[in-house]
Amino acid sequence: MKWLGSRESDNVEDRRGMSGGKVAVGGGVIGIIILLLNVFGGETGQTVGNVLEQMQGGQQQTEAAAPLSKEDEEMGHFVRTVLAKTEDTWSKIFTEHGMTYKNPKLVLFRGSVNTACGGASSASGPFYCPGDQKVYMDLGFFEELKSKFGAKGGDFAIAYVIAHEIGHHVQTLMGTSAKMHEDQEGKSESQANKLSVALELQADFYAGVWAHYDKEHLDTGDIEEALSAANAVGDDAIQSKMQGQVVPDSFTHGTSEQRMYWFKKGFKTGDIKHGDTFAEIQ
Repeated sequence: MKWLGSRESDNVEDRRGMSGGKVAVGGGVIGIIILLLNVFGGETGQTVGNVLEQMQGGQQQTEAAAPLSKEDEEMGHFVRTVLAKTEDTWSKIFTEHGMTYKNPKLVLFRGSVNTACGGASSASGPFYCPGDQKVYMDLGFFEELKSKFGAKGGDFAIAYVIAHEIGHHVQTLMGTSAKMHEDQEGKSESQANKLSVALELQADFYAGVWAHYDKEHLDTGDIEEALSAANAVGDDAIQSKMQGQVVPDSFTHGTSEQRMYWFKKGFKTGDIKHGDTFAEIQ
């Protein structure tokens, strides 16, 4: 991705150099379970801290802050640049539709973080918290995505994830998220899960829309990096890899095929009117 020299956003809170504070003890299997519960966390980040505490009996330890390396510093600049590009794109789209876009914040952290949705661990994966309208990311997640789930990696894989979480912010501003939660009331678990899948797939679609608007800055292979990440975090791919079987009724984010399809559709059309995932999953 061509990003050097582009505008950087002022809406990034870099907490990586701060003390990690309370971090749940014990990664391994527990960390993977939390990752599966919340990968590309959408709007479920509020549950992560509670789940961790329950699973580990509330045992916690303090992690000292580590200085940022040159690579860390460069990654911070990259994240600020990608966020700026999403700000420009969504401000333009909202204006074209007679709306006003409110820029979200993006928080970079290590280990654990406190949010308006509750405490979260880096094992939760990137997530958006509607309570404070912030995206939270521990960039170590992307190494996990490659090493444990087989994604290609690359800078545009990170850009795709950022754009996906910004898609949840767009849904919050448009009222889509609130309506989805209303519609989930009184539904069976499998029916409620379908609505959650639709919300996640629409965020993938919005990530594709953003990529459409930023075509001029894409390198050869960037879209393949995004699709590889989308493929790696499909519910079916994760369940098959981690538990050896696939349970469709428990899907909350969509299959690998669905996630890739909706990203590609957003990239191809560049038109938010084509992103009614709720109509297509019924």
